[in-house]
Amino acid sequence: MIENIIKVKLATDEELTIKRNSLCAVNPETDKRIAIVTGIHGDELEGQYICYELVKTITANMQNLKGRVDIYPAINPLGLESACREIPTSALDMNRVFSAADPASISELIAQKVVEDIKGAVACVDIHASNIFIREIPQVRILPRDSDYLMHYAKMLNTDLVWVHESGAVGGGSLAEALINAGVPTLAVEMGVGGRINTEYCEQVLHGIFNLMHNLGIWSVAEHGISHPMISSDGEVHVVHASDAGVFIPRVEHNMWLAKGSEIGEIVTPITGTVVQKITAPESGVIFSLREYPIVSEGSIIARMLSMGSY
Repeated sequence: MIENIIKVKLATDEELTIKRNSLCAVNPETDKRIAIVTGIHGDELEGQYICYELVKTITANMQNLKGRVDIYPAINPLGLESACREIPTSALDMNRVFSAADPASISELIAQKVVEDIKGAVACVDIHASNIFIREIPQVRILPRDSDYLMHYAKMLNTDLVWVHESGAVGGGSLAEALINAGVPTLAVEMGVGGRINTEYCEQVLHGIFNLMHNLGIWSVAEHGISHPMISSDGEVHVVHASDAGVFIPRVEHNMWLAKGSEIGEIVTPITGTVVQKITAPESGVIFSLREYPIVSEGSIIARMLSMGSY
């Protein structure tokens, strides 16, 4: 059942509407519900495909649904319509307004309503993508303080990595922070690149969501072949930066294991036809973030690696 959880009048005689699709078991065996949220940033599109496939699959197999699944595909609908990362009316990052103590702006009021609507869920999956500059393998991001609380759930989501660090995706003002403070285990998933949909990554995380639902007792069918993710605490994360401006030419594939000293790529200068920097792996490990947008400045992130020794 599709419902409007909030409507806000806009200055142009239009309405901003946040919708929720609640899929409920015909003969529920549990009162548990899970929330799937996406569209907080308007240039992150992976979640749109996942919501589509999730609704389609559940609707076609209602006999397998034992509880309730609440799907929020567009928390920042104006951003999605305009392909804008922020909220177009205010240029605010919506993932920084979910913890406002005294909501005053439209975005803060919407954020408060979303949190209130999700409260009571047994879990929430908050789906993000990267920006246009960096491609990410499917991963769950967790604050160190929440690692013990969330790791059990994170391992169920079929991602390649669980990155435990001080991430903005789950930090101050984020939906994840607000819901965790409200007692809802919330997993922030990041994958792909901004403005695009990688269906392979989406299908991988979709299987993980069904696996999580099964383990929570909301979905009756077990998922098979769920991968055990790398955990960032297994090794050190190294961030590789550009030391010069130019055009980055990668020599490796994403999610690839490299030995220390192996070439990651080159930064070249088109006008002189010269290589200004050869970029090599600082340690042996797996590349989980890789530069997608080729134009770089001094200090631009080229790659992130999880050092895993010489296995």
